[in-house]
Amino acid sequence: MTPGVAEHPDGAREQPSSPGLGVDSAGDARRRRDLRKMKAVATGFLVFAALVYLLTRFIEHRDGDDVAAWVGFVQAASEAGMVGALADWFAVTALFRHPLGIPIPHTALIRKKKDDIGDQLGGFIEENFMTPDVVVRRAEQIDLPRRLSTWVADPKNAPRISAEAARAIQLASEMLRDEDVEQLIQAALKWAAEPEWAPPTGRILEQLIAEDRLEPVFQMLCDRAHEWALGSQDLIDRVVDRDGPQWTPRFVNVLVGDKIHRELVEFTHKVQNNPDHELRRAMHEFVEKFATDLQHDPEMIARFENIKTELIGRDEVTGAASTAWKTGKAVIEQMLDDPNSTLRNTLADSIIQLATRIRDDRPLQEKMNGWVARVAHHVAVNYSQEIISVITDTVRGWDADDTSRKIELQVGRDLQFIRINGTVVGALAGLAIHTISVLIFH
Repeated sequence: MTPGVAEHPDGAREQPSSPGLGVDSAGDARRRRDLRKMKAVATGFLVFAALVYLLTRFIEHRDGDDVAAWVGFVQAASEAGMVGALADWFAVTALFRHPLGIPIPHTALIRKKKDDIGDQLGGFIEENFMTPDVVVRRAEQIDLPRRLSTWVADPKNAPRISAEAARAIQLASEMLRDEDVEQLIQAALKWAAEPEWAPPTGRILEQLIAEDRLEPVFQMLCDRAHEWALGSQDLIDRVVDRDGPQWTPRFVNVLVGDKIHRELVEFTHKVQNNPDHELRRAMHEFVEKFATDLQHDPEMIARFENIKTELIGRDEVTGAASTAWKTGKAVIEQMLDDPNSTLRNTLADSIIQLATRIRDDRPLQEKMNGWVARVAHHVAVNYSQEIISVITDTVRGWDADDTSRKIELQVGRDLQFIRINGTVVGALAGLAIHTISVLIFH
């Protein structure tokens, strides 16, 4: 026997597996053992029929004209059984290889028709599974939002959800190299610097003013100014002592400082509590004019753009962005490695809360089912050929011998029952034919 080549009980040989499709799994080893056993059983039926036939021929030759009547019946059954067994052995073997290694036409069909089988399989799937109506109906029947949200919302699945979410983020982080992110940041900053910022900024300010969205900002500024004024006594005293006339007495500087402080506090208090104060109106007018100048004043636009260019072009900006990415990435990875970290717990809780909301909201599930159906319909209409090509191209890429061997391992054991049935049915048919002929002619 050639090393590395297994031989079946009926004389057929198995070629050694090749890389890729030919790599055997533990399941393949088990199926190979089962296939050998069934081949041995089927071959045993053939051998038994042959032995019985030879025995009847011996009895017939020995007894001559005095041979018993039953011998003819047994001989006919065993002869027909051998014919049926050999015919079915040929048919089964011809699917996968040339019987006895003889290149008989229309044998080794799977090896020769591998590509056609892949095309037919792809066509069958396309016609029966990838039609838009079938895909949409199946997508609606699955009720994916309800099933998925129910599973995710189950508290016992929380550890797995946390682990899978962390793993997904880690994979995304590993795929993003620091060099690529830095280049992306630089490209984004460059892209952001190309259009003019001044006119859009001016339009945004105008919209905020029209919607009275800036009043809280002005109020906050006034509040902070008044708080500063209340605590500004020491600063005012130092300024008066430093910048006042050297010949003035100390108590005069104190009086002047107190007066300035009281006036400043009173003034900021009025501005803080009077939305119609003239300073508040002046602030509004300043912002309105600034918004207009950003859109229509060439000098203001140029100055604004110069500030933008200088800001974005500074190394500190890109360096800060890169440093922030690296630091944030390191912190996130460290937190993701810890099963009890706040990040992982928060992430898992957020996912579970979302799933709980979907689980308890049937109208939302129906809407999401509609989304799933629309996506499935779009995929079936536009990408069915690409999906089917995965099957056909994959089958075309398989080695013909490995394909035949793999298919034989999957269905060969069941096909051996054809050989067994052929032996039994052939014997019964031979017996019936002989019986009928005896009844007719004797």
